[in-house]
Amino acid sequence: MDCKEITLESNYIYEGKILKLKKDKVALPDGSTSYREIVEHGGGSSILCEMDGKILLVKQFRYAYGEEIWEIPAGKKEVGEDPAVTAVRELEEEGGIKAQGVKLLYRIYPTPGYTNEIIYIYKALNPIKTRVKLDKGEFLNSAWFDKETIKKMIKNGEILDAKTLLALNTII
Repeated sequence: MDCKEITLESNYIYEGKILKLKKDKVALPDGSTSYREIVEHGGGSSILCEMDGKILLVKQFRYAYGEEIWEIPAGKKEVGEDPAVTAVRELEEEGGIKAQGVKLLYRIYPTPGYTNEIIYIYKALNPIKTRVKLDKGEFLNSAWFDKETIKKMIKNGEILDAKTLLALNTII
């Protein structure tokens, strides 16, 4: 059975700095119609960094959840930017670490039911310490954790971010 849906109409409801929201009318495989609300997002990159047996995490307030959460450094891609460049930039901005190279671990669709966002997850290669260079209006704390502490944090529900859990799964 062909499950493809065909777009009949597309209307933007909101166009902001980070995302756009559109409502599409679609034809379903059985010939009936329905609507799809889609959040268009330019995507982002994140980066796992391990140095001297410790893993870098950043703790940042995430307004949508109303709490501070632990994550690997991450940020949105600039238009046309290579996701590897985004990852390297974010690691230095948020963690004060410069990756001399990166290895792509995953390319993921975080929430395929309503957004076209793609997140790239990299591992930092040959990291060296530089200095933190937070963007204006960006507030976060960074810390290094050994693998046993990371495992406890996961077990205790202290790390809930999906991209971070997936990245950490590659090394713990």
